[in-house]
Amino acid sequence: MKLHHVQVIMPVGGDDGARAFWRDAMGLTEVAPPPELAGRPVRWFRAFDSSGAITLEVHVLADEQFVPARLAHPAVLVDSVADLEALGERIASAGFELSWAQRTSFAGYQRFHCWDAFGNRVEVMTPTG
Repeated sequence: MKLHHVQVIMPVGGDDGARAFWRDAMGLTEVAPPPELAGRPVRWFRAFDSSGAITLEVHVLADEQFVPARLAHPAVLVDSVADLEALGERIASAGFELSWAQRTSFAGYQRFHCWDAFGNRVEVMTPTG
């Protein structure tokens, strides 16, 4: 099995906040959903490897009943400690909440937690061994 995508929720009208976090701070590329999903209140973001293969896909869906996911979260894997630190700096510099408090609390990984424009938790991690 593989994970195809993760969906997170945003409040209605939150498109700019989704772009500010997933595109600008996280560095993903916004892509159009397939035509059969056109018209839904959703934004799609992808990361690609050097060959152009999709390595991460996040769908951010507007919900009138929005409540932030403060504990449930996607965990994004980066290649190195240097990449982890650079992304952490980029996210913090963009004004998003970020914590290194649990940096070494997951054996075999370093990580940080951050929160998107709506208070949804996101974990970013890299293997250390």
